Parts: sequence; C-alpha cells; structure tokens
Amino acid sequence: MSRADTIAAIATAPGRAGIGVVRVSGSGVRAIIAGILGRVPQPRTATLHNFHDAAGGTLDRGLALFFAAPHSYTGEDVLELHGHGGAAVLQLVLRRCLDLGARPAQPGEFTRRAFLNDKLDLAQAESVADLIDASSEAAARGAMRSLAGEFSARIDHLVSALIELRALVEATLDFPDEESDFLERGDAFKRLARLRAELGEVQRAAEQGRILREGARCVLVGQPNVGKSSLLNRLAGDEVAIVTEIPGTTRDPLRHELVIDGVPVHVIDTAGLRESQEPIEKIGIERAWREIGQADLAMLVVDVTRGMANADRAILAKLQEKVKKIFIFNKIDLSGDPPSLCELDDRVEIRVSAKSGAGLELLRANILRAVGWRPVEEMQFMARERHLRALQQADAALARAAAVRAKAIELFAEELRLAQQALGEITGQFSADDLLGEIFSRFCIGK
Repeated sequence: MSRADTIAAIATAPGRAGIGVVRVSGSGVRAIIAGILGRVPQPRTATLHNFHDAAGGTLDRGLALFFAAPHSYTGEDVLELHGHGGAAVLQLVLRRCLDLGARPAQPGEFTRRAFLNDKLDLAQAESVADLIDASSEAAARGAMRSLAGEFSARIDHLVSALIELRALVEATLDFPDEESDFLERGDAFKRLARLRAELGEVQRAAEQGRILREGARCVLVGQPNVGKSSLLNRLAGDEVAIVTEIPGTTRDPLRHELVIDGVPVHVIDTAGLRESQEPIEKIGIERAWREIGQADLAMLVVDVTRGMANADRAILAKLQEKVKKIFIFNKIDLSGDPPSLCELDDRVEIRVSAKSGAGLELLRANILRAVGWRPVEEMQFMARERHLRALQQADAALARAAAVRAKAIELFAEELRLAQQALGEITGQFSADDLLGEIFSRFCIGK
C-alpha cells in the first residue's frame, strides 16, 4: 500500500438498501471529480449531481460531498458519492472511480490514513471498528468515548507525568555524587508512587473496557445430566441446546451470546466431565477443558439433590486457580429449596431451577459481578487485549523502578523509559509497521 495512491471503496454494507456510499480519498480526488461530476462541489456541502460514465451517460443520481484536505476524515481530499443502494449500481460507480485513477482500498485503509495523518491516534482508530462492531448500547457508548479520546487522554496524562519524572531522574546522571539528595528534593519517589496508583486505576478501567468490547466468556461445567444445557436454554430464552436424559448428549461446546445489563456475555455449554472410554465423548471432554482454560468464569453446575459429590470435587480440583468460579446448585424444583444466594469466603453458591427459571435473575446479576464488571458508566471506554498487555508491561516496569530506586540510577531511568514506551504503543507513539498491519486488516473495506 502506497500513501501516494488514491483509494476508493464502497463504504456501506453489502446488500440492497435505500442509499449506498462510495468513498474516495487521496491526491487524485479532484481529477476523479472532474470525470464523474464535471465540477468540484463546494467543500462540506451536499449537492445533487448526476454521476457520469466515460461517455457522459448517467450511472446514477445522488448527493456528492467533497472534503478538502486537511479537513477530512483521512486528512486528504475525500469524495463521498451517496447514490442508490443496489449492488450493481454501486459497483458501476466504484468501477468508474477506478477507471479514473483510483485503486481499491484495503480493509481499514481509510482509517489507517487518518492515523498516519494525525487525525486519530491508534486507540481512537481502533475504536472506530469497535463502534461498528458494538453488540450492545453500553458497548457503543464505550466505543464512542474512546473515539472521542477519553482513553487516550488518560494514557497521555500518564505519559506526560512519566516524561517529567524521566527528565528529573536523567538529570541526576550528571551529578552522581548527589543522586539520592537530588531525587529526594525532586519528590521523585512520591511521583513514582502516584504514577503507579494512577496506572492501577487505568488498568481497572481498561479491564472493564475489555469486557465491554469482547464480552465475558462464561463456561458451564459439571458432570453429565446436572442441567447445563437446560440452564443455557433458560438463559438464552430459546431451545438452543439439545436436552435429553442420556448422559453425554452434549459433545461439542455450544455457544450463545446474551446481553446482561448492556454487557455481552458468551455462555458456553460443554460436555459433561467424567472418565470416559468412548472416543467421541473423550474429544468433547478435551474440548471442554480447553474452553475452561480460556474462560473468564467457570460456572460449576451441581445437582442439588445429590449435593457435592466426589466427582464434583474432582472437577473443582482440576479447575485452574486463575479462573473465577460460581457454584450453581440446580434442580431446586426437585429438592424443594427456595432460590438463594450464599456468599462464602472462597466462593458464591446460587440455588436455581433451570426447569422453572427460579433463581435465574440472581444468576444473571452475579455472572457480571463474578467477572469483575462494575457498572460505572462515566469510566467505561473500549480497551483491547493489546492495551491490557501494554498496561501490564508499563506496570511491571514501574514496579521494577520502585524496587531499584536510587540504588542503581541508570536502571531506574531505563525502567521509566520502558514504561513510557509500553504506554506509547497504546496510542501509536511507538508502533511497528507489522502491528499497524494487523490492526487495520481487521477493519471492513471502506473504513
């Protein structure tokens, strides 16, 4: 991809619609305007035009919008042609733009140019895709906050504070005999403590943003015939899983997406966990453990009429420590127990009936609590796994800096530099080309 090229793409979704948009960006936009419209429209004003073919005939009739550089989405000259939304007519208009010198845009190339031309930072650019892909109102609002720069502003504040601290620390390198006194007078260690505290707040908010963007992965686990598939059906409000009295009915993991209080939740039903010599069931059990290893929450389902059996305890012993857990005692319609929630020191127990639905509201509310969701709307912005990794790297570097302190000032300064570099990767201040390629390849064409 060359930034000197003029690029064009259909910017609306495939299929029939009332309106479709062809977008063009680059230095050759005015030449394309001359060929397809005949004259350059007044910038930032929608005007009605015929869209002409090479012979002067009319391909379509619609609105044209011209944005002169640098006052456009990409920072380049941009033309948008709003015509009828049929696939054939949009392809005719796009082909005319290509004949006039544009080339087909790659996925995310318009937004990539916006980033490269300093119209957006990298976190904001990613939030464009997040806004398009948002599966709930809360996710859409979070993506909009990121696009507006709220996440970036918090990162920029951390980077500014780090730069000030780095300047102080590196200045002491010129006065090796007075390092400790110089740092104490400059309040270096208290500044570092404040930085770490603020970074911790951003990490917690970013984890909320990760849940909002990706959804929480919650896996139903337990012995065969404890009611996992019935619970999935009850949570989904539909018969999405086959339910029979035959043990081992569920083989492959079955996924269904719910939205609980605006948060996407991926509930995954898995094969019943037990010792089995049946080859297909064994594969299903292996896949169940694989899903558990990737989960935010393991929901261990127990038949309340039997209580915690040795087989349930064996499953519990194999669950990874890092996986958060809820104990669901199912079938209270048979035991006569009321729906209830019990919070113990090491776990939460919820008594429900998948058959009647009793206790399901308790379960829904506590799924979000268990994965760490905190509904504080003003703090919600989108975050991705790479953002969390960068924040973790910065936190680790600051922890090493705190451990070194004035004992080795060169190492102290280096750890601060590494922390700044990690934070800079979030907004794109430090970005490798292969990272940019990976990020923007996930966008839709036309954006």
